[in-house]
This record gives sequence, structure tokens and C-alpha cells, in this order.
Amino acid sequence: MSLFGQFTLIAGPCALEDSTLNLRIAEHLARLSERSGVPVVFKGSFDKANRSKLQSPRGPGIDEGLRLLEEVRGQSGLPVLTDIHESGQAAAVGGVADVLQIPAFLCRQTDLLLAAAATGRPLNVKKGQWMAPEEMSAVVEKATQGGAPLVVVTERGTFFGYGNLVVDMRAFRIIRRECRVGVVFDGTHSVQRPGQADGSSGGDPEHIPDLVRAAVAAGCDHLFLETHPEPATAPSDGSNMLPLETLDALLDEVIQLRSLREAG
Repeated sequence: MSLFGQFTLIAGPCALEDSTLNLRIAEHLARLSERSGVPVVFKGSFDKANRSKLQSPRGPGIDEGLRLLEEVRGQSGLPVLTDIHESGQAAAVGGVADVLQIPAFLCRQTDLLLAAAATGRPLNVKKGQWMAPEEMSAVVEKATQGGAPLVVVTERGTFFGYGNLVVDMRAFRIIRRECRVGVVFDGTHSVQRPGQADGSSGGDPEHIPDLVRAAVAAGCDHLFLETHPEPATAPSDGSNMLPLETLDALLDEVIQLRSLREAG
């Protein structure tokens, strides 16, 4: 089945780490996918280029990162997704990753969107935290006119004052109607508190399950969840990650909710 042809989970660590950690997560996700019947795309970033501080960990870099992603795909069998921050990265990343992701802060960057689209890979474009849902229609139009065979849009909350995000549950219907694409809910970045942890992002991970349930009930098409066996040790975004051990139970709830929604 083609990517995003049915309800899909995008999951993995924020930043790629060593092979042991990456494969531990990927193999867990592969088992979860087989048991649940839900397709899973492994997510891992090779460079966190938009960190608040210069000394913040950024990841393994493009060359090592692409090697690690190839390793994950080869050993787990999962398709892989990673984000790009510069147009010049698109061709190399498109040669390895099954899906290219455009970060929220860069979602309106025309040259970046066109370079990503030119790879012929599906794109996951994250909605900017300052943008109304309907504004993403122009973003999707750029990507599709640039040659992207498939585009999905990820909702990850809207700025509410300083250092807080709020998810508008109407956004899923609006994006689907205005953009004519599948909508992903990012249940982990939506609980971020940008800039609230000594210059880096804090978060309220206890709210992840509630927001995920609400988004599924509201009709999101897919889910995005960053997960880690020990979030406190993660080099990036550990404060808003879902512990890996809790992922299976949450996905089981999601499957039940989707069944109820489709039946009703």
C-alpha cells in the first residue's frame, strides 16, 4: 500500500542518536505496526538546525544521519522520514528518505518546498505555529506544482501568547477541506512550551494522550509522535516526548476511537 493510503503513525526520536538507540526504537515500532496493522514511518532528524542556543545538540549531521536512516530501514523494514532545512539538502536526502519533512518554521520557504518536491518523494509539511489552517492551501499548492506526488500537512498547535501552544480541533476539517490533503496531528510538539526551559523548549507531556484522543475524535487522518525509551536522556525535545513504553497502549486506544468514529 502507498504511503499515507490509510491511517499511519509517524514515530521515532526527535534527533537521530547511535545505532543501538535508533534500532531499539525502530524495532519496537516495527513490532507495533505488525501487531496493530497500522503502518508506521520511522522519524529521526539528522540536524536540529533551529535550536534556540548555539551550543544545543544538533544531531549527527547529514552524511552520518543518512547512513543511520538507511540502517534503520534495512534492519526494521520501516520507511523513514527526516526533515530538511536547506534547499541544497533535498537531493541527497531524497535519495535515502521515503518521506521528506518541512519544519513548521520553514513551511512558507518557496525554494525549500520546490527543492523537496523535485525529489519526487512524498512531503510532510508542518503548519507554522502562526498560520491559520486555511493558509496552508498556498503551501500545498507550491509543493504540488513543484512535482510532489503526495503532500500531507501536520497540525502542531498555534502560538497563544508567549511560550504556549493551543490546538484548534477545527483545523483538521479546515485543512482537509481547503488543502485537499490528509492531515497529521503532532501530539508531542503540540505540548511544547517554546523557550521556557532556559532558552530551549519545555513541555507538558502529561497532556499528550488527551490531545491525541481529542484529535482522533475530531478527525485527524494520521498521527505524529516523538517517542524515546528514556525521554530525560534525549538530546533534543525530551521534555515533550512520549515514553516508548506507553506508545502501544495509546495506539490501541486510538484504533478503538477511530472505529467508533467510523461506525458513528
